[in-house]
Amino acid sequence: MSPVFTVHPVSWHDGEPLLRTVRESVFIREQQVPEELEWDGLDAVCRHILALSPKGEAIGCGRLTPQAQIGRMSVLPEWRRLKVGTAMMEALLADARGRHLPGVLVHAQVHAVPFYRRFDFTEHGETFMDAGIPHIEMRLRF
Repeated sequence: MSPVFTVHPVSWHDGEPLLRTVRESVFIREQQVPEELEWDGLDAVCRHILALSPKGEAIGCGRLTPQAQIGRMSVLPEWRRLKVGTAMMEALLADARGRHLPGVLVHAQVHAVPFYRRFDFTEHGETFMDAGIPHIEMRLRF
C-alpha cells in the first residue's frame, strides 16, 4: 500500500513557507535552478496546490498562473512514483476546469513529457532551454 498523503489548495500568503521548502529542495538544490529564476514574482497571483505527508510535512507542490499555465510542479525525491504528482495535477486541472478556462499549458521538462501525456497534454513547438534544463511547451484543451 502506498503511503497516505493529502493535497490541498493554498494561497501563497498562507502556504509560502511550505511551498518554498519543496521548491528550494527540488529546483534550487537538486536541479541547480538559480534562485532569481525560481522566484519570478508571480507566486502571489497564482493558485497553488500543496501535498502533505501524514505528519503534515510538505512533499510536493504546483501552481496555476492567471495565464492558465501550470508550473513549478515538484515532488520530493522520496515521494516520487507514489502518485503525488498525479494527485496534484488532477487538483490543478479540476481548478482550471472549474474556472471555465478553455485549456492550460505547461513548459514541461523533457524527461517529464510522458507524465503530462497521461493527462492528454500534447507537445507544441521545439525543445527550448530554461534554467539550463531542456523543456517543451505542452497544451491541453478542455
